Amino acid sequence: MASSTSAWSELWTRRYLRGSAPWRSAGYLGTGVLLGVVVLLLGAVLTALAGLLVLVLVGLPLLAALTLSGLPLAALERRRLRLLHPHAPPAPTPHRTPDTPGIPAWFQLRLREQATWRELAYTVLLALVLWPLDLLVVACAVALPVLLVVAPAHLALAGGATGGGIRPAKLWLVDGYPEATATALLGLVLLLVLLHPLGAYATARAAFTRFLLAPRESELAASLAEVTRSRARLVDAFEAERRRIERDLHDGAQQRLVALTMSLGLARLDVAAVAEGPGADRLAAALATAHAEADGVLTELRELIRGIHPQVLADYGLTAAIEDAADRSAVPVDTADVELPRLPEPVESAGYFAVREALTNIGRHSGATKARITAAHTGGMLRVDVHDDGRGGADPACGTGLTGLADRLAVLDGRLTVTSPPGGPTVLSVEIPCPARVH
Repeated sequence: MASSTSAWSELWTRRYLRGSAPWRSAGYLGTGVLLGVVVLLLGAVLTALAGLLVLVLVGLPLLAALTLSGLPLAALERRRLRLLHPHAPPAPTPHRTPDTPGIPAWFQLRLREQATWRELAYTVLLALVLWPLDLLVVACAVALPVLLVVAPAHLALAGGATGGGIRPAKLWLVDGYPEATATALLGLVLLLVLLHPLGAYATARAAFTRFLLAPRESELAASLAEVTRSRARLVDAFEAERRRIERDLHDGAQQRLVALTMSLGLARLDVAAVAEGPGADRLAAALATAHAEADGVLTELRELIRGIHPQVLADYGLTAAIEDAADRSAVPVDTADVELPRLPEPVESAGYFAVREALTNIGRHSGATKARITAAHTGGMLRVDVHDDGRGGADPACGTGLTGLADRLAVLDGRLTVTSPPGGPTVLSVEIPCPARVH
C-alpha cells in the first residue's frame, strides 16, 4: 500500500502535470477497459458452453476450470499495476507452493486458498462493473476534452464555415473558426483540470486491485512459515545425508583400510621371518612405508568421520561433544562452565559445529593462548559462548564458515553474534530457543 500512498501524494504536487503520471493513469485505465471486454466475452462464451455440456457431464471439468479462471487474470493484473507505479516493487503472489508435486495437489491447494476465491470475485467484478467504470472515466476525463481540442481540425475537414458546421462531442454547433478556437481552448483547460480526477481514480482503482489480489498478512505469515518449514526440512535432509555418509565411511572404507593395515602388518612379519638379502630388505622397507601410509590414511579418515558427525555427540550429548572438541583444540580450552541437558538433535548438532568452527578460527587466526567455553540451557534457550584472548578484529563477513553457521542457526530461529574489537578479546555467542529433550 506504500506505492498507492506515494502515488496519491504525487497527485497534489506541481510536477504531476509535467510528468508521465497522467498518461500512465490513462494507459492503466485504457488497458483495463480492453482486458475487461475480453474477460466478459470469454467468460460469457465459456459459461454458456459449460452450461450446455453439463447435461452430458462433459461440462463439469470446464466448470471446475472456470473456478480457477481468476488465477491467470490476477497474475496479469498484478503485473499491470506496474503501468501506474513503475518504480514500486511488484505485487507478490498470495499463493503457496504445494508440498507434493502433481496437478491434483496443486488443484486441491488452490481450491482451499482464500486468495483463489478473491481472484475469482475480482474477475467477475472486472467483467461486469470495473471496466465500464474505467471506460466512463477515460471518456469523460480524456476523450471528451480531446474531442473539444481538435475542433478546429474537425471543422477544417468538414469544409470550414461553408460546410454547415460541426458538433464537437455532440454538444453544440460550431460553424466558424473563432468558435472552434474557443472550443479548443475550453477543451485544453478541461483536460488539464480533469487529469487530477483521472489520476485519483486510477490510484484508487489500483489500490482496490492490490487489496484484492495481493497477499494478506495472514497469507504472508503462512508463506513465511512454509519457507521456514522448508528450510527445516532441508536441514533435516542434510543431517540425514551426513549421517549416511558417516555410516558408509565407518562401515565401508574404514573397515577396508583396517583390513589393509592388518594385511600389510602381517606381510611385514612374513617377510622378516622368511626372506633374507638386499632384496628382502628393500621389500621390507616398502611394506613398512605402505603400512605407515595406510595408518596415516586411516587416522585421517577417522578424523573425517568424527567431523562429519561425531559419535560422542549422538551417544552422550552436547556437553561431552564440546569437551571432546576442546581436548583436540590447538589452543588450551577451559570447559568447566559447560553443563547441558540432552537437547533436540538439530540443536545439538548446530551448537557443536558452531563450537568447532570457533575453535578452528581461534587456532588458525586469533593468536590466542587460551580459550574458554560457557554453555547453559535456561528458560528454554541454549546459549553457548566461546571466549579467547587473541588479537581480535574478527569479521564474520570475511569468511563463509561463520556465515554458513548463521544461516544454519536461522533455520532453528537461532542467532550467532560475534564481538571482536581490535586487540581482543573475541566472544562468539550462539543462542537457540529449544526445549530440553524428554527421555
